[in-house]
Amino acid sequence: MLSASCRQEVEANPFDMEKIPSQTVEDMAVVQSENGAVKMRMTAPLLQHFSYVKDGRAQEYDYYPEGISVKAYTADGALETTVTADEAKHITTRGSETWMAYGNVVVTNLIKEEKMESDTMYWDQDKKKIYTNCYVRITSHNGMMQGYGMESDERARNSEILKPFDSYSRISDSTDVYVDSLNFIGPKKKPFARKDSVLTDF
Repeated sequence: MLSASCRQEVEANPFDMEKIPSQTVEDMAVVQSENGAVKMRMTAPLLQHFSYVKDGRAQEYDYYPEGISVKAYTADGALETTVTADEAKHITTRGSETWMAYGNVVVTNLIKEEKMESDTMYWDQDKKKIYTNCYVRITSHNGMMQGYGMESDERARNSEILKPFDSYSRISDSTDVYVDSLNFIGPKKKPFARKDSVLTDF
């Protein structure tokens, strides 16, 4: 008596390396220094590194799904700029590096007492600038500006809104004082005053 049995072969689905990280790091912390002085500190709850080949070309990037925090320091060691975001992506291609930050992106220059807020921002490390095409709001002790599109140097020292609207300015008295986050004595903060959609220094 002969007996035979057949079993249907199951095709194994190959891993989709575009969606599966090749490396995962929890509670990541990076310190960048130059000549013994700290230039930048970066922390993130989770780092996922992706590396794969698409259309015959190698693709590689880092993804921070749980947010990121960056602190940049002056040459004298003072904390100057901070960046926080709900998500971030770091792409390196052909020697160029670009950072993309998403969701509640806040860039603060502590020395200028100026804060920029947007949903999406980009940091081009080669050109040393940050920019966005989205809605952005900039607030400082001088007032508030908002609009669409923004360009600035990477330290957020000089920011320009490309399409501003409904901005506010504040009239100040040079005799008043306040203490900022760096314990620097300067003009006292006062409520904003609307000035025909233009930010004006008085």
